[in-house]
Formats: sequence, C-alpha cells, structure tokens
Amino acid sequence: MDEISPLTLICVGSSFLFSRLFHQLYQQKRLEIQKIKEIPKYQPNEDLLRILKASPQKRLSYAAVEGLVQPDGDPLASQYVPRCFGVVQKVHVQEKWEVWNPTTKTWYPRNMNKKETNNLVPFHLGCPGAFASKVAVKVHAPLEAVGPYLEQVYHRVRYAREGLMHFMMHELASERPVSLEETEEILRVGTTLTGFGEVVLEHGHVIRLQPPMDGRQYVLFPTNYQGYLQMHQSSATMWKVLTAVFGLAGATLLVWTLYRAYQRHQSKRGRN
Repeated sequence: MDEISPLTLICVGSSFLFSRLFHQLYQQKRLEIQKIKEIPKYQPNEDLLRILKASPQKRLSYAAVEGLVQPDGDPLASQYVPRCFGVVQKVHVQEKWEVWNPTTKTWYPRNMNKKETNNLVPFHLGCPGAFASKVAVKVHAPLEAVGPYLEQVYHRVRYAREGLMHFMMHELASERPVSLEETEEILRVGTTLTGFGEVVLEHGHVIRLQPPMDGRQYVLFPTNYQGYLQMHQSSATMWKVLTAVFGLAGATLLVWTLYRAYQRHQSKRGRN
C-alpha cells in the first residue's frame, strides 16, 4: 500500500487533536453547568427572608438572587443619553495620538490622557411583579463583581480636524492627535439582574448581597437565572458540536485516504 503523505497525516492528526480539545472544553462546561444548578436561587421575597432567619449565622455562603434593579434614592442620569437613568455608571474618555519615529520614519499610535469615571448610588433588587413587597436585597460593592452587567448606552469617536495650520503645527511637534473616544456604560434602573454571592441578613430585616468570603466569584449578570443558565448551556452545545465536527472530519479524511491508497495499491497489482 502506498505511503500516506505527511500533509494528510498532519490534517488527520490536527482534526483529532482539535476534537479532543473541544471535548475537554465541553466536559469542563458541563461540570460548570452542574455546579451552577447546585447553587440555590431565590427572589427577594418572604421565602428568602424566612430561610435566612432559619440559617446559621443568618447567612447563605453562596446563592443566586434574581430581581429588578431599583435605586435606594435618586438614580444617576446619563451624561449623554436623555431620560436614561441607572445606578452604576462608567464613563471612559480616551485620546488617540500618533507620534513620529525618526528612526523608522513612520508614525506609530499612542493612547494618551485616558480618563475613567465610576459613579454609583446604593441600590437593591426587588421582586418582579411584587409592587407592595417590603423585602429587598441590597447589592453591596457592585464594582467588585465580574460579569457584563453594564450596558453600553453611548459610544462616539471624534476625529481630529485636518486643516493646513493644524497639520503644520503638529508635524513640527512630531506628534498629532487622531481621535477622541467617549464611551458610557450604565446599569439601568429596572434591569433584571441575577447576582451570585454571599447573602446576609442584618438587623433582622435588611438583606444584603455581597462578595463571598470563601473566595468564590462575585457575579452580576443582566438577565434572569434561567437566561444565565441558558447562556452556559449554549456554550456547552457549541463545544459539543465542534467536537463532533472535527472528529467526524478527521475520521472521514482518514478513511478516504486509506481507501485511495488501497485503490492505488490494487491498481498497481493489476498492472503487474
């Protein structure tokens, strides 16, 4: 039988290697999903209050709480978007310049004068649909949480003018402005938010969600619990599909290569 080309072996081996890698990622994601399902989940209601009162030290070391974002006082107003209010706000301003390098005779980019402003007001999670509910969960230290819980409500790039006088001045200075980029992110009032962290009862009636003391991640995610779980399940499905696709591609290529090699071998035997 004719020898199989090294390129074919590389393609087959790469397909099986990627299939194994994606399978490992799929198994890791499955384990992560199983751990998420084991986390107790609650809404800010009387059931949560009752469970906390009956818990040791009046706390849950790690739990998921799902509710609507509501400010404890006046909300923050967007700097750029009318009638847009939130409880956490991040504003990024970044200048982009070009600096002349006399050695290479080229302009290279440089970020300058980066400014980031973080604003927040105290807020809590209320139970969806429970207009008269007295139970709420205060969210502590949201800036310490991970997760894409902020919505980008404004983004603009202002490019520098290219007038003749402007051009000559900055050519002599060996540097020139390119653009000014402005971005604003907000956690809007009324957003459905799911928080994963430590839940504590204080003074017999104040419930607080805070960073866990056991080292687990403090997560804020802008959807309900089911949506958060669905996101992870979609990721697991993707890794599962890629595992099957690359495994099947490698197996198909291997079988086709062996079949072609066998045909050539049989053809040579017939001629002899």
